[in-house]
Amino acid sequence: MKETVKTSRTAGYLEKMFRALNQDFFNGELEEPIITIQSTPRAYGHVTVGKTWKRKDDWRHELNLGAETLERPIEAITATMVHEMVHLYNIAHEVQDCSRGGLYHNKRFRDEAERRGLVITHHEKYGWSTTEPSEKLIDYIIGQGWTEIAMNRGYGWTPPPSAGGKAGAGGQGADTTPPKKSSTRKYVCPKCGQSIRATKTVNIICGDCMEQMQEV
Repeated sequence: MKETVKTSRTAGYLEKMFRALNQDFFNGELEEPIITIQSTPRAYGHVTVGKTWKRKDDWRHELNLGAETLERPIEAITATMVHEMVHLYNIAHEVQDCSRGGLYHNKRFRDEAERRGLVITHHEKYGWSTTEPSEKLIDYIIGQGWTEIAMNRGYGWTPPPSAGGKAGAGGQGADTTPPKKSSTRKYVCPKCGQSIRATKTVNIICGDCMEQMQEV
């Protein structure tokens, strides 16, 4: 895969991720939103409650990933994406999963998110919002061959732990889960550069070069 060092390429990469996750975790039920990369105050991302983008003759929701937080581990980016997709699913099915201006996540959000490959824990202020990828989702990411995004606005920042939210015309479901180290390990063949990911330390040889792959 080409390096994600341009906004157009990164946006395309996120759209590709959305489509795969929609198909495999939501049975292809979600209408594709307009995916944006903008600053998201207090959060890693958001979706809009209303359809705020016009595309030809129809209107679409916005799903935003915070520009200052793109260089997190790919499993964290994916978890944020799924978090926002759960909000879109609930919006489409008229399920109220947030209150207090779209920040407090209730058990309806938790239950749907856990069905979609997330691990959700409770935060005193923001409810069932703290979001992590399950082992199933991590294995899926490895199987897809998804890698970290290689661009970020500024030096990054850590939002408070509110997790995802909704925004007015609005946004909802902004994921502000505290960042963690990557849950996966990357191994690269020193000869041909082929790489793989694993969830634990492994000893593995490149099948093409018969060289010991090295963790990076």
